[in-house]
Amino acid sequence: MEKFKTMDQVLDFAMKSEQEAVDFYNELAATMQNQEMQETFLQFAKEEVGHKARLQKIKDQRLFDLPDETVQDLQIADYVVNVKPSADMNYADALILAMKKEKAAFKLYTNLAKKTANPEIKAVFQSLAVEESKHKLRFELEYDEFVMREN
Repeated sequence: MEKFKTMDQVLDFAMKSEQEAVDFYNELAATMQNQEMQETFLQFAKEEVGHKARLQKIKDQRLFDLPDETVQDLQIADYVVNVKPSADMNYADALILAMKKEKAAFKLYTNLAKKTANPEIKAVFQSLAVEESKHKLRFELEYDEFVMREN
């Protein structure tokens, strides 16, 4: 199992995850028949672009102070979702996958916030965690309203 060895690796991983989320939400939006959910997925893609930009700024401006040995405790497998969207994915499965992606992102940012003593960076990671938890809640509500009620 790969471990993060530097803060740059953590940020690169987080930015890659955000880009995967952008691609995921754009792909989901393209397959949605429901206009409201299509717009929701497109909005989430836009928010994930913003998350990636915030992380890039932290990296470019060297706004972190995490020592390498602190970062090594983060296990990549804890923050990834193994299922990929597919053209034949039904709406319920898309929502489940989206919830799992947001939960993984929430865990990543929560743990990064715990690992830094820098109050500004801690606030950025905490803010990103809150945003990801809001996304997850939106998908849970959608699932409850449109999937659970059908069963």
